[in-house]
Amino acid sequence: MQKKRILVIGLGSMGFGIAESLLRAGHTVFGADINRDQVDALCTKGAQTVEKLGTDKADILVSVVLNAEQTETVLYGAPDFAARLTDGGTIISCATIPPETAKRMEAEAHARGLQYLDAPISGGSVRAAEGKLSVMASGTDAAFAGAQPALDATAETVHNLGPAAGAGSAMKAVNQLLAGVHIAAMGEALAFGMTQDLTVERMIDVISVSAGSSWMFENRAPHIRDADYTPRSSVNIWPKDLGIVAEIASSAGLEIPITQTALTLYRDAANAGLGLQDDAAIIKPYAASVGLKLPGEAGE
Repeated sequence: MQKKRILVIGLGSMGFGIAESLLRAGHTVFGADINRDQVDALCTKGAQTVEKLGTDKADILVSVVLNAEQTETVLYGAPDFAARLTDGGTIISCATIPPETAKRMEAEAHARGLQYLDAPISGGSVRAAEGKLSVMASGTDAAFAGAQPALDATAETVHNLGPAAGAGSAMKAVNQLLAGVHIAAMGEALAFGMTQDLTVERMIDVISVSAGSSWMFENRAPHIRDADYTPRSSVNIWPKDLGIVAEIASSAGLEIPITQTALTLYRDAANAGLGLQDDAAIIKPYAASVGLKLPGEAGE
């Protein structure tokens, strides 16, 4: 595989893992993030700062920032990182954004002579670092071809969802609807079980091999059991992502009452000061409402 010069913008838990996977595959990686400590940490693993790119150009840009506003800013705003790409270079946009925004950014890329792959990701920080992400991608054949070296290094599965931007972001919205609702349901179910004197550990043992299980239950419930709310994915993610789902549904005239309920739960949890905790903390308002002591809390 031909080695590429790849610029990674956004070195949070997902972006950092993606950059590590690209380095492991032998690509030359340049990292950029508003948190300089993250850039420095990546450089200790063999990456370079974006300043080291100098007047040269990158072949691929991977954008792993938080939302649509940040994506547009880093690509085409004041940093204008898209200008650091070679003619015909490829943008891989990984943030969860509305489909209409993805279409607009693809049009801007094409106007600049660049390729744009609408490529939201799923799998979490561990799979990002392992190069085993699931990518929900849409774009032209040229965009897929330009992105292939980076996708080979970072993804276990790449779903080709069509020849234009928008479909990838729409599919990610479907995924986030389910994921967000499943996490909220996990918190509600565990709190309900605790009111019936069932332990979190015992519920994990039984439900994980029963029909009521889900990937999110099996992944997040152990965080509650272990009293570990270190944010792999924070509560604050969900008002944003489910908010995008709600906006898309509204534009389509579709009522989504289950999602709206989950969205309210996450907003309330964030407003209660839980926003920076792992999203398994969605159980805490339930527990507080009836005086339950969660694992690790005094008296539990």
